[in-house]
Order: sequence, then structure tokens, then C-alpha cells
Amino acid sequence: MADTGNSNRENSAPLNGAGALGASAPAPDSASAPATREYTPRFAHIVGWGYQVPSKVITNQDLEQIVDTSDEWIRSRTGIAERHVAADPKETTSSLAIAAARKALEVADVPAAKVDLIICATTTPEYSFPATACLIQDALGAVNAGAFDLSAACSGFVYGLSMARGQIIAGDAEYVLVIGAETLSRIVDWTDRETCVLFGDGAGAVLVAASEVPGGILACELGSDGSGGNALILPAGGSALPTSLETVSSGQHYVKMDGKAVFRFATRVMANATRRVLERAGYTPADVDLVVPHQANLRIIQNSVLNQLKIPEDRVFVNLQKYGNTSTASIPIALCEAIDAGKLHPGDTVVFVGFGAGLTWAACCLDWRTPVERRSTDWWKATRRQATYGAAAARSVFKRAVRWVYDVLPTDPEAPAREDVRERTPADGKEAAPVKPREKS
Repeated sequence: MADTGNSNRENSAPLNGAGALGASAPAPDSASAPATREYTPRFAHIVGWGYQVPSKVITNQDLEQIVDTSDEWIRSRTGIAERHVAADPKETTSSLAIAAARKALEVADVPAAKVDLIICATTTPEYSFPATACLIQDALGAVNAGAFDLSAACSGFVYGLSMARGQIIAGDAEYVLVIGAETLSRIVDWTDRETCVLFGDGAGAVLVAASEVPGGILACELGSDGSGGNALILPAGGSALPTSLETVSSGQHYVKMDGKAVFRFATRVMANATRRVLERAGYTPADVDLVVPHQANLRIIQNSVLNQLKIPEDRVFVNLQKYGNTSTASIPIALCEAIDAGKLHPGDTVVFVGFGAGLTWAACCLDWRTPVERRSTDWWKATRRQATYGAAAARSVFKRAVRWVYDVLPTDPEAPAREDVRERTPADGKEAAPVKPREKS
């Protein structure tokens, strides 16, 4: 089984082999040596989940009016019937992610202030920078959280779970929010029938928590093959091909995909990654109770998970017919719907597996322990939670106003940029007298 234990956050002594497994450290050599402490194993469990999709739905029949395609053609090759798209300009990657994250925190009954880290996996960030995760942190009022974006395309959510598990087992975090969020409709060429039929928008989030209860995320398998990077790519907008009139007019800011190459790659790595992660966790495909695969194409899922691994169809959750390929959001959205459908129970062995541009692939195996029954909503808690989000918005406005005031305040042109600048003598390192500003000539 993969490593599943480490020290508590307050324990600062280095781990040895026994300590990593939760046993006590060796006794000190002498009575005068400092006493050692026992180390409690730490496990990373998913304790909250939520998703959000735009209200606008585009069906296959709608696409028949836009490009040369048909409902039968799309269904037979992809399994997709409809997809949600962000038609409202106010619907963005961050707005969908914030809504999903709030639902995950509500399920877990954990305030945003307790979150230590926010990881947002996305291929359609709000901006190149700042990170979309930072915008989410601000909106949630997660004042104690670090935040960063993760770019691994459709594999990104599972990559994020791996990062969260590592932070928790190392003792560096108690709660990590992992989000997959996309507005792919804004980088899709709606005149290209090979790609516009595939993608949809949405966001899914989970809260990963530290616990002494065995189980949770047991093992992860991450991989990449950059030689296939051009098989699925957004050519322009980066340093290799900066935005210009030519890149815009030639459609280089839209997704480009070699469908056959991606299909061959995906059917191979989905099965291999699942086998490897199960082996690391000490299981076989026969032990799996539920597989939640990346929702890209029904034929890929059938050829890899069903045919190669021989996992029964009723143990593989598929919902791509309603959402299409939502990239990093597809697995967390499917997880939420699997829970709502009663497909997941405490004690189940669960596998998440995906692939994406890069080319990348990722899988993780979980021993699910969290109760999934819906709890009755406490009106007081709900009201208090909404109040904290309102306070977070007010705090953000206040901080922006303070920065604006500092920007517009007049400055004394005669004052030095820094009044206490001191020179150091390289030889002895001693401080010299403060440096006086040069007088005007």
C-alpha cells in the first residue's frame, strides 16, 4: 500500500521509518537526551464536494443549426447529447469555481477561514495572472489560505488531489480545497465541428481534510508525455506565439486537436494508470466499487475501463451525455452526481482516472470513508455562512480602497525613497551611517 502516514503539524522532529508508520521513535541514547514523542499517522479524506454549471444548455440539435453535424453523428462518436455553456458574460471560470467551492465547504460544514490551501486546476484561467485560485480565495474569505493554479489540462483535478494529499500527509495543511473549473466555450471555434461538439463549461470542488482515520486518498499515479503536446493545443497567447492581429485572424486562439491521436493515447493510458494506482494501493480491478473517469468520450471509457480492465458497467459512472467534456471539472462534477445517485458509500474503493493535453494522465485510488447522506440545513448556520461571504466581499472592497488611497496620496518629491538606507562594508559587515539623499545640482 502507498504511504499513508506522517507526523502531526505540531511535531517538528524528523521522521524515521517507524515514525512514518505511526510507531514511536527510538528511545534516546541517554537519560539527559530530550524525550521523544509518538507520531500519529495522517490521512487525507474528501469531506466536502460541490459543483456548478451554467444555466445555458446547447443540445446537439442546436449544433445542427451551426455546423455540418447531426445528433446521431455526435451521439454515436462521443456519447454527448448536450452541454452547458457560459452565455452570460458574468459567468466566468472564477464565478463557477467560487459557487462550487462554497457548496463543498457547506457539505463539510467547514468555514473558509480554516482552509490552508486552494488549488485551482484549469486550462481557462480568469487571467494569465493573477492566479484564478487567488480570486477564489478572496471571494471565499479564506484569509489563511495559500492559493495557486495548476495546469495539467483534463488531468489537472487528479494532479490537484495528489498535491493536496502530499500537503496533508507532510503536516503542512489541515484543509485543502481542490477545484476544477473551466469555461471552454470561450476558446472553442464554433465553426469547427471536430471540437465544438465536445466541450462544455462547469466547475467542481472538493475539500480534502487531514484525519487520523485510516483511508482516504491511498495512492496517486501521475504521468506525462510532452512529445504529444501538439496533439491537443491552444497555439497562440503564450510566449511562443504572442497575441497579434495575425494570430487572432487565423484562429490560433482556439483549441486544436488531433482526434485520432488523442483517442489512441487515451484508451491506452486510462487502463494502464488505473492498474498502476490500484497496484500501489494494494488492490486489483476486481476490488473496485466505483470508477469515476474523465468524461471526455464514451468510446474511450468503454475501450479502456470496461473492455481492458473488465470492470462492470454498473461500477463506472458516466454523465458526459449531459455536460460534454468539461476538462478539469469533469471528474468532480461526476463525483457529485455519483453521490447524489447513491453510487458511493463509506467503505467503497474508488478510482479517479483522467488524461489530457500535455500529454498528461493521472489516477488516484481512495478508500472512501465520509458519510454521504444529506444533512438537514441549519438556517442559522446558512445565514452565518452567507454573512461571512458578505464580509469577505466588504473586506476586499476595503483593501482595494486602501490601496487606491495610497496610490493617490501626494508624495514629497524632496523625501528620499527610503530614509534608513545603510551601506555595509564588505570586509567587516559593519553598518555605516545612513546614506543621505543627493542634493539637486
